[in-house]
Amino acid sequence: MIQNLGFIGGGRIAEAIIRGVLKRTLLEPDAIMVSDISESRLEDLRSAIGVRITDDNLKVLHERDLVIIAVKPQVIDEVLGEISSGIEARHLLISVAAGIKSSRIESDIGKDIRVVRVMPNIAAIVGEAASAICKGTQSTDSDLEITKEIFEAVGRVVIVDESRMDAVTGLSGSGPGFIMPIIEALADAGVHEGLDRETALKLAAQTVIGAGKLVLDTRTHPGALKDMVTSPAGTTIQGIKAMEEGGVRNAVMDAVIRATRRSREL
Repeated sequence: MIQNLGFIGGGRIAEAIIRGVLKRTLLEPDAIMVSDISESRLEDLRSAIGVRITDDNLKVLHERDLVIIAVKPQVIDEVLGEISSGIEARHLLISVAAGIKSSRIESDIGKDIRVVRVMPNIAAIVGEAASAICKGTQSTDSDLEITKEIFEAVGRVVIVDESRMDAVTGLSGSGPGFIMPIIEALADAGVHEGLDRETALKLAAQTVIGAGKLVLDTRTHPGALKDMVTSPAGTTIQGIKAMEEGGVRNAVMDAVIRATRRSREL
């Protein structure tokens, strides 16, 4: 059971997690503490959500057992060096810093520490994230379950080996960026055929949401779901033929593969 929660870094992902945790009533606002270098950002979080705030990262560690590291990858080494003296055996560190391996966090801290690494995506902001979690060398199955409970408050969670995190980054981490041009293209086509822009965009976005929900809720292969709406000589098969001629399937696969490759390079 989650007793308290701290955040080092109060950006968009941190706020999304906090809002999800509060919406699920996993904690009350007073049980959550956030530190950040921006005083105005902290005041915004305090006034909007009611969490406790501080500009002292070590204070978060002193008063909280479960701490989410939500800073940019470029500054994580500096932040971990700063907080290492405050780390105790009671702490569980959960990192959402993109591309930062748990071994690097353990090395920066310089002592045995329980770490869980998480790769959420930007859809956490609307409670529909796809998040992957993995253990560090010292963390336990119980640590994974606690982390899973937190991130299920902002979407769906899978557990993977850390060796698969680059693939996760390429697929679900970068994936919203690949889907947005598809939504835009669907809407543009609707406008081309006479729909007003607002109606076309609403229909396009909801179509993508609905298609994803069909796959998840029915647990049916997308190919089978495609066949359900593809009647002989009908409209859908004409569109699918155009997509195949345009190489859409190959382009999407290549986008994920290239993003994964770049994640490994970084």
